Amino acid sequence: MSKTVFLFSGQGSQYVGMGRELCEKYPAARAVFDKAGEILGCDIAKTAFEGPAEELNKTVNSQPAIMACSLAAFEAARAEGIDFDGVAGHSLGEYAALVAAGVVSMEDGFKLIKARASAMQKAAENSSGAMYAIIGLDAEEVERVCEETEGYVVPVNYNSAVQTVIAGEAEACEAAALRFAAMKKKAIKLNVASAFHSKLMAGAAEEFSQTAGTVSYKAAEKDFFSNVLGTKLTDFNSMAELLTRHIVSPVRFTSELALMEQEGYENFIELGPGKVLTGLVKKTLKGKNAVNIEDTESLNKALQTL
Repeated sequence: MSKTVFLFSGQGSQYVGMGRELCEKYPAARAVFDKAGEILGCDIAKTAFEGPAEELNKTVNSQPAIMACSLAAFEAARAEGIDFDGVAGHSLGEYAALVAAGVVSMEDGFKLIKARASAMQKAAENSSGAMYAIIGLDAEEVERVCEETEGYVVPVNYNSAVQTVIAGEAEACEAAALRFAAMKKKAIKLNVASAFHSKLMAGAAEEFSQTAGTVSYKAAEKDFFSNVLGTKLTDFNSMAELLTRHIVSPVRFTSELALMEQEGYENFIELGPGKVLTGLVKKTLKGKNAVNIEDTESLNKALQTL
């Protein structure tokens, strides 16, 4: 029997209307948004389903909305009998993975993401950071250019063999982007509020740690792959500290995928809005079944391929 991993979408994948179809068809999916609204103290379903986009795109809203959409897709997949052996998330997607693997309850998952989104929104408003996706270069070259660029700019998302995201001070990021352009490589500025997963988020990490320390964590019921470590997490006793580090540490997604391949994972199912992670799997691993589930059409397609 081939092994299946559920992958959970990250920030930037949100769009108005996400999750609505699944909630109309699956009561368990709708219950996720209801629980999210209860914990957040706002109608996050209305924001996700109806927008406006400017409101949904705010970090304080997009993070919990994406998490709710991802967990709604998770509930729909489970309702259709799709089983899984492991979980991983990209950045904020790791919080949906924590819930799916039984490390935290859904209530605590939304409690954590509410605190994280609020802290990161504040940090973004107090800094002038930027992020760029660098296409067509291996990670070592991207690291070298960052090191040689004046100011603070570092790789923060190791997404695939040919895509690394850099972040840092706006001027330093722009200078690095110009160097990549001179090398005839694409440097695409990301539509984000600040330099996530860099030291510019230190204030957010400190604020978030207060909430992280109040939550109860259990050992994962499935394989759990960690962004910070780039490997499988087996000790869940220091989750509060690890999640705090996660805010200021790189996302080592390529390392996670390499280990999944080593461990015999064949089916990679992205749950949540968009298909960014599905694309990264296809670019990184050969001969794997990579699909996404975000609405009824994509769910039906996934069922046909499994």
